[in-house]
Amino acid sequence: MVHVSSEDGKEEKGTRRMIIDATAGAIAGCVARVITGPLDVIKIRFQVQLEPIMGAPIETGKRSKYTGFGQAMTTIVREEGLQGLWRGTVPGLLLTVPYTAVQFVALQQVRQAAAAYGLTANPGSAPLISLASGALAGAAATVASYPFDLLRTTLAAQGEPQVYRNMWDAARGIVSQRGPMGLYSGLSVTLMEIMPYAALQFGLYDALNAFVDEARFRYQRDMAEAAKAVAAASSPGAAVVAPASMSRRHSTRQRESPEQPGEVSTSSSSSLASSSPSRLGLPPSRLQAFACGLLAGLLAKLATHPLDVAKKRYQVAGLQRSLRYGARVEAGFAMRSLCQSLAYIYRTEGVMGLWKGSVPSIVKAAPSAAITFAAYDAVLSWLLVVSGEQQLRKQREQEQLIQQQLMQQQDRKQPHSQ
Repeated sequence: MVHVSSEDGKEEKGTRRMIIDATAGAIAGCVARVITGPLDVIKIRFQVQLEPIMGAPIETGKRSKYTGFGQAMTTIVREEGLQGLWRGTVPGLLLTVPYTAVQFVALQQVRQAAAAYGLTANPGSAPLISLASGALAGAAATVASYPFDLLRTTLAAQGEPQVYRNMWDAARGIVSQRGPMGLYSGLSVTLMEIMPYAALQFGLYDALNAFVDEARFRYQRDMAEAAKAVAAASSPGAAVVAPASMSRRHSTRQRESPEQPGEVSTSSSSSLASSSPSRLGLPPSRLQAFACGLLAGLLAKLATHPLDVAKKRYQVAGLQRSLRYGARVEAGFAMRSLCQSLAYIYRTEGVMGLWKGSVPSIVKAAPSAAITFAAYDAVLSWLLVVSGEQQLRKQREQEQLIQQQLMQQQDRKQPHSQ
């Protein structure tokens, strides 16, 4: 019989969980990317448009090509066809797979490390852990997938006639013009943008879930007390029995969902919506995950949007797209620091220039975050169930094999004993 040490078992379990987290994150990200692709294209077109949309006199050569969300969508469809709304989808999907996979794996690993070092023992540290884990996860995912982000932005921004035919053509063109490091143009700015964005997104998501859990718990408690009062008014004997039965149910529920730092649950409650076990023992809700993800994505994107505008300008600096889309972002823009870039945009385009594309960005970010969180929660729950069933089947097969070996040993011993 082969003996497997507990350390090997823990390592195998941790590796299996990382694969599950990566798979669930990649699937969730791809679903959100395909659904929200048109919103991303419209957002990028606004962000790389140098002419003021409003608040500046309309002069010859200063008129913005895209002036509103609906106008931009109809213009793109009329000039480039319906497929124009999904420009850059292939590199976008190639960006999404490593990004969301690394993001959710890093998120779980950071949280497990925090639990292992006892940082989750203090309830007051939960918001800081959520912010820090979200920021580190976002940074790791950005570094792992950044070239695809730059290619996606380039293809979505170029318009007609196309400067690059496809992703590979764009990669070769950028490398020939700016060298291999051109594929990482704007990475430092992106990290400065993604870390507060991811921190806010995941931190707000956890905070909103905790708030909703508390509200649900209070509602259930009030309903139980109301039912107890009705029962007490109708039957004196029920007033004595009800509290005991309710306390037994409450204590049972607490035993069924203990809060043990560093332990990864294999039930559906181990999804991102409840990656830190709920102190209230409430079951996870798909609608709650969707709504909290929606609001968290909206607020995080709105707060960090100026950084995203600067990032897009860095990524398309020097792109020789048609002048009918407006002035081009000169290659020298990439030489400015982030503060200089933000100041330049404010000085030449006004305060609204820093929030160009904020409407399609928010319209995209909110449902994208909601779809990602909800899809991740659903896929992860399913994968954990499948993984658990496979593990149980392996254990049963091992037990049957051991029993067969024991029976064979007993059969060999019987003739000697006779």
